[in-house]
Amino acid sequence: MYRLVKVSSKKEQRDFLELPLRLYKKCPYFVPALYGDEKKIVKGDWHLKYAKQAFYLVYEGKKAVGRVQAILSFQSNEKQHQKRVRFTRFDTINDKEVAAMLLGAVEDFARENGMDEVCGPLGYSDMDREGLLIEGFDQMSTYEEQYNYEYYQGLIEGLGYQKEVDWVERKIFAPKELDTKIKAISDRMMARNGLRMVVCKSTKELIEKYGNAFFELIDETYKDLYMTVDFTPEEREEYIAAFKLIISPKYVRIIVDKDDKVVAVGLCFPSIGKALQKSGGKLTIPCIIKLLRAVRKPEVIDLGLIGILPQYKNSGISWAIFYEIMKMLYDGGVAYCETNLNLEDNSSIQNNWGRFETVLHKRRRSYLKKIS
Repeated sequence: MYRLVKVSSKKEQRDFLELPLRLYKKCPYFVPALYGDEKKIVKGDWHLKYAKQAFYLVYEGKKAVGRVQAILSFQSNEKQHQKRVRFTRFDTINDKEVAAMLLGAVEDFARENGMDEVCGPLGYSDMDREGLLIEGFDQMSTYEEQYNYEYYQGLIEGLGYQKEVDWVERKIFAPKELDTKIKAISDRMMARNGLRMVVCKSTKELIEKYGNAFFELIDETYKDLYMTVDFTPEEREEYIAAFKLIISPKYVRIIVDKDDKVVAVGLCFPSIGKALQKSGGKLTIPCIIKLLRAVRKPEVIDLGLIGILPQYKNSGISWAIFYEIMKMLYDGGVAYCETNLNLEDNSSIQNNWGRFETVLHKRRRSYLKKIS
């Protein structure tokens, strides 16, 4: 017999954190989030200025068999003129009753707060793990994204949730040789617009000099994309702290104007998924050693994002960012780059991948259900 619990005690918080580690223990494709970061979210309250939230567990006896988080984002609803609650951190055994209890709790939370729709999986912002994996179950997950079993799709759709958007992910392979024509075009466009490429010497320099400018650019660049919200000051601090360990200036490209204002950025990360698997995302000494090795000499790199200010979108400077990505792959000795999530109808980014040898290997989905 199953029972639903709203998480409150320390034991329940621990069960919430540990459930996916147990559920995916034997899965070679699952990559855990950093345990300490997840712990801050479950136990902390810094999000509560900008959102209302609740965490739920389903137990079978004393064993947790399902979990979910509900988020009512004040920012998102105000921006989108919607009355929605997001669901995230949805993990469950393959059981319709458990799934119904979890998402039913989210729907009740939404109704209690005067909302009329539930969507997800979506986190607090676009930097959180989002989307349900619906293709690519035999592919290694990246650190930035969540893996889930194939049966999740049937459980969610069986409860009346319908597709709202899909994202696709690609592997980008190193070119056999660098395209000098792209280099010539990018140099010409940069000179015409009075811009220059910046490569920082250290992570400290990158964060101190361009950290805030990076978030401002992403807020502006991504403002019209699906369910994005501006980063709060607290989120900026948390994301900088989270990525400080794995970010490498070698894989970050920044374009600035004559006044040193950031107008474009290409952000890649050394892939750290394998380094985190054995420790369950806990920063043990062996895990840290593996992380440092992965950052120093990665086998794969993850493309975090590309952002270009709207006024420069048609200037051709995207060629400079894409040439630098080609160069990273060509010079770095990495097997390939993972794009992470690109909206399937974002034609500008999809068309750009035509310059590379790519394989579309994953698809993720965000769902919507009207509950009024």
